[in-house]
Amino acid sequence: MCGIVGILGNHEAAPILVDALKRLEYRGYDSAGIATVQDGKLERRRAVGKLVNLSDKLVHEPLRGRAGIGHTRWATHGAPTVDNAHPHRAGDVAVVHNGIIENYRDLRKELSSAGVGFETETDTETVVKLCMTHLNTGSTPEQAARQTVARLEGAYALCFLFDGCEDLLIATRKGSPLAIGHGDGEMFVGSDALALAPMTDQITYLEEGDFAVITRQGVEIRDQAGKLANREKRGISKEAMSADKGIYKHYMAKEIAEQPSVLASAVQYYTDADHSRIVLPEPELDFSNIDKITMVACGTAYLACNVAKYWFEQIARLPVELDVASEFRYREPPLSANSIALFVSQSGETADTLAALRYCSENVAKTVAVVNVAESSISREADISLPILAGMEIGVASTKAFTCQLAVLAGLVIAAARQRGRLDAKSEAEIVTALYGLPGLLNQALAQETAIKSTCAQLSKSKDALFLGRGQMFPLAMEGALKLKEISYIHAEGYASGELKHGPIALVDENMPVIVMAPKDALFDKTVSNMQEVMARGGRVLLVTDSEGAEIASEGVWRTIIMPKVHPMLAPIIYAVPAQLLAYHTAVHKGTDVDQPRNLAKSVTVE
Repeated sequence: MCGIVGILGNHEAAPILVDALKRLEYRGYDSAGIATVQDGKLERRRAVGKLVNLSDKLVHEPLRGRAGIGHTRWATHGAPTVDNAHPHRAGDVAVVHNGIIENYRDLRKELSSAGVGFETETDTETVVKLCMTHLNTGSTPEQAARQTVARLEGAYALCFLFDGCEDLLIATRKGSPLAIGHGDGEMFVGSDALALAPMTDQITYLEEGDFAVITRQGVEIRDQAGKLANREKRGISKEAMSADKGIYKHYMAKEIAEQPSVLASAVQYYTDADHSRIVLPEPELDFSNIDKITMVACGTAYLACNVAKYWFEQIARLPVELDVASEFRYREPPLSANSIALFVSQSGETADTLAALRYCSENVAKTVAVVNVAESSISREADISLPILAGMEIGVASTKAFTCQLAVLAGLVIAAARQRGRLDAKSEAEIVTALYGLPGLLNQALAQETAIKSTCAQLSKSKDALFLGRGQMFPLAMEGALKLKEISYIHAEGYASGELKHGPIALVDENMPVIVMAPKDALFDKTVSNMQEVMARGGRVLLVTDSEGAEIASEGVWRTIIMPKVHPMLAPIIYAVPAQLLAYHTAVHKGTDVDQPRNLAKSVTVE
């Protein structure tokens, strides 16, 4: 997801814009740029690659002015080049844009037939050229922006800056998040609170279709019907104001290490004072008469849902339909009015998940969001929003959000099972006690980091890897493979252990590492049998198990990583840690960009 920053300030805007863009690097980007207005004159600078390239350019070609906009671009339409980088400019207007303009080809054809030329491959250039044509026919900047936005179809967050206007920004959103920051004689625009935190502690989130006219004196916001809208001011969290790596080399390392503390907060939030019962903050969330759950998510959140599917079906005896959001929304499945639709998203802004939520909202009993960002679109639009309380996650590869998602989903399953008469008070208390023990067990898992790190020197030399697991460990195998491929660029796949002989075993040779996730549970013996098939063919097995499992099955394996013994239901939460650490240290050994892996964005707000 691209990053947007806008400033109407009391100081030179360029260095503040660049600093704010640095705080948005975690979103993923491949070019960056800023534009400012000084003495009524609009100018811009852009560069490909990391922000340091833009900073170098500004040393040699500085920009003056106390009003400006900035952008980090993740390429969609058009390659990452200087010409395609934002801000885009045409005549007296510059624009930065997150999202995709779906009708840009029609608009481009219309403008071309009117004699307007184009220099780039981007959909955003259509926005700025359309606004320019309205300015050229006598519209004021505000009118031109309104006339432009009225023609756009798709998802967008836009911020306009105009030549000759040192006290005006215009911002609007549809499908992509955008916030307004309030200062003392200053105003700001940002993609999220993190970008704005050094400049202000008061922000207003624009809602869908809002159009904001911003001056240093304040902001006028109108809703999509054109009516004045009083949007609430909110404080910025301390986490956003102090988002740094601390003693860690990477945000990912910091976020892996934070898991015991954030998971403890999540467990505390969803349990009673006696630590024996799940207490949902939304009492109207009743599973007793529900006939089905539809779960929708993307990426790592989707894999968390895969684990929860096992839990809901085995423990609460509730059938679950599960799909990735990008497929679900176009499959248009029939929905039951007696069902619950559950959406899981770290950012709460994932475009496909949000679209799926809107599809379900009129057709199910309740829509429920499990999210990390309380002010996000998915959180606001769902009937019920359940926070995962992971705190700000900056590393692109999700870690602590995944384990907190699992903890919250586990709480939901326990509540559903109780409501449906599938779990008595004693059994519930046993699982809740186990939940309270998870932070300590996570610390024990983290204590294996040295052993895991020593394995990664050899793992980093591999071109491919397989991850295997059975039952609820199958999604963990897929998550381990996803983490490894995301940040180390090693091709990895996760399979159900029983599927090994149906194809993947053809890949096994002495060069193929096979990571087996196998706590000593009811399916352990079957997993070990599949593992032996790998070893018989020369495959190198990395066994991740507990001490009991290691005693039984570690003979002949390449390496064994010992995890603490845990309640069988909660094993996926503990086994997430070695999956994360394997990926992290392999990537570090290879020298890849851990926090900002190539081609990836933290939150995908476009299709």
